[in-house]
Amino acid sequence: MAETMNAAVLHGKELLSIEQVARPHAAPGELVLRVDAALTCGTDLKVYRRGYHAKMLTQDRLFGHELAGTVVELGEGVTQFALGDRVVPLNSAPCDACFFCKAGQQNLCDDLLFNNGAYAEYIGIPARIVQKNTLRLPDDMPFAHAALTEPLACVVRGLEESNARAGQTAIVLGAGPIGLLFIHAASIAGLNIIAVVKRSDQIATAKRFGAQQVVRLADVEDPIAAARALTPDGRGADIVFEAVATPEAWQWAVQMARKGGLVNWFGGPPAGTQVALDTNLIHYSDINLKASFHHTPATARAAFDLIRSGSFDCEAFLTGEASLAEVPEVFERMLTRPAEGIVPEVKTIIYPHGAAADPQREASAEKVTA
Repeated sequence: MAETMNAAVLHGKELLSIEQVARPHAAPGELVLRVDAALTCGTDLKVYRRGYHAKMLTQDRLFGHELAGTVVELGEGVTQFALGDRVVPLNSAPCDACFFCKAGQQNLCDDLLFNNGAYAEYIGIPARIVQKNTLRLPDDMPFAHAALTEPLACVVRGLEESNARAGQTAIVLGAGPIGLLFIHAASIAGLNIIAVVKRSDQIATAKRFGAQQVVRLADVEDPIAAARALTPDGRGADIVFEAVATPEAWQWAVQMARKGGLVNWFGGPPAGTQVALDTNLIHYSDINLKASFHHTPATARAAFDLIRSGSFDCEAFLTGEASLAEVPEVFERMLTRPAEGIVPEVKTIIYPHGAAADPQREASAEKVTA
């Protein structure tokens, strides 16, 4: 009888269930990991809402992509890892042979290999990801902390592509998980952060992650003018990071940037979305417009090093815990923001084998509070 495991399977729009599926086995060059910690993600929520992702996965597929775990099976030819190693696999790896890879744009690889299935007891890691984008954890790094590597790698790339530098003023639109990652990573890098948020509870949250000043939409008549007023001499931000993924936020971002500034449209609105822009403003203000998608092996390692350094407050992002059986309920709950005044979860840790599988996290928390 074939071995099975429990895993979350996405069958379509808001159709997610925990099922028994075949447990993976390692082909040559591959690994099988016991999933010790997985994290919920805004991208996964978007996929859950839509029932698919144009690049990452279609329906009737294993679900989830932020994880860390322990090597329990080695494929033939794997020499850089051993049974029992604690690792974090990224959710993709480039081919390094196509036009875009050779041009230094591995995130746009013509054959970018994605891997999903974090919400499961075990996961198979394809050979290319084993070779190019799997990292061994230090003995004291909690699995849940390591699982933050993937979203942080996307943010690190956004910062690098925007030429973010210490001393600059940045406006971050949005205080969801990605917005908070931008606020925290940019503040660690020495930028002065102005956060633009929607909910009252996000004011304190944004400040906790490093925002010096916060604009709440309901408290001002004109969010653009209010945000610009907080920048040096009211001239606008050096960089505006849009992390909301709405056409309105894209338009606001352009109007919040200073002359010669840069706008990074990080949030991806639905396919077919159109945005109206003031061409005169962009042209005569010499504004740089760009978007950032995904990560590269280099930014994955930079993110991992930031987590390992201890300067990144991983625990602040990990605000809930759930079992694998509770994953459908978690995503159903994520569809609706809690009432004003109730602080929503940032990221929920999914423990397929129980929280006891991550003892380093408890030790890390004790070290911080000691």
